[in-house]
Amino acid sequence: MLSVRIAGIPIDFGLLPCGYLPLDVDTFAMDNSGTAKEHVGRTYAGVDGYCPLAAYLGTQGFCLELALRPGTQHSACETEYNIERVLPLAARLSAGTANGAGAPLLFRADSGFDSAKLMCAIDRQAQQLKRAVAFIIKWNPRKTPVETIAKARVAEASTAWTILREGKRECLWSDAVELKHAQQTLAARRIYRLTERTIDKRGQQMLLPEYVLEGWSTTLPDTETFCAQQIIDLYADHGTHEQFHSEFKTDMDLVRLPSGKFDTNYLVCALAAVAMNLLRLIGQHTLHGKDSPVRHQAQRRRIRTVMQELMFKAARMLRHARQWVLGLGANDAAFAVFERHWRELDNPITA
Repeated sequence: MLSVRIAGIPIDFGLLPCGYLPLDVDTFAMDNSGTAKEHVGRTYAGVDGYCPLAAYLGTQGFCLELALRPGTQHSACETEYNIERVLPLAARLSAGTANGAGAPLLFRADSGFDSAKLMCAIDRQAQQLKRAVAFIIKWNPRKTPVETIAKARVAEASTAWTILREGKRECLWSDAVELKHAQQTLAARRIYRLTERTIDKRGQQMLLPEYVLEGWSTTLPDTETFCAQQIIDLYADHGTHEQFHSEFKTDMDLVRLPSGKFDTNYLVCALAAVAMNLLRLIGQHTLHGKDSPVRHQAQRRRIRTVMQELMFKAARMLRHARQWVLGLGANDAAFAVFERHWRELDNPITA
């Protein structure tokens, strides 16, 4: 469906300013507490339910996969199988994008996916696809001695500190790392950010400094374009996918799944991804025209907006001239754009 061409133009998934096409992967919690559904378990969010894995291509929120998972399954567990499905699909769809055919892919994920096994799996897929695929995955410090590293950085005279406010400063640096899994070795670099607080946000002087150490593993080249701060900014942009989770859970009301059987609920999630892509496609091609319903300027429309403007319509079924007619309101501002888009989709061209 995502390979369709509307008026001969492929779908614009949305590139990042750096020229990469993002592929954001994450899990989120579905609250199904108080039920005896199959594979319902305690999630990381502290509720009983499921933790599906979602993969979004581009900046507009097109969903490549919504794979239902048991609530107790860890984010990184068996994710290499999702990567085997999602990366080839993303590479094929982006081969004919409207704003840059064959753009390099940027895989982004949080610290739940900080695994050498997954990073090596991404690299293997890139080699098989013969496609440039980089990643930014947040580092999980685990048992790293933060205090020891912080004291070494404070004592080092060459450390460049940035003052954020009184009593708060931070420094950035990067190191080359080798990620090893089985017989595979992957060269990458890790960006570190150390934040020191001597005064809390309420202005209270602290007895001892507080240190927070964060890191991001990446295979993006070490250039001026992808300096340490740029890597952090690219990962921060990854947070936009939380809005897409919200559209699934609130706009599409996909939280409490209907069946007691896991396989049936898995199918419901797969169909929900199809429905979301259809609504996203309609929103991107109808709510930006001159005759579209009046809205503020935006790069994309929420699924709820698309449903309210184009799906939920007041109409009457009329019998006229031996035919049934669907009568819409004469002052319906959205009908013209809906009809135009419908005719464009009536004979779609697939890539």
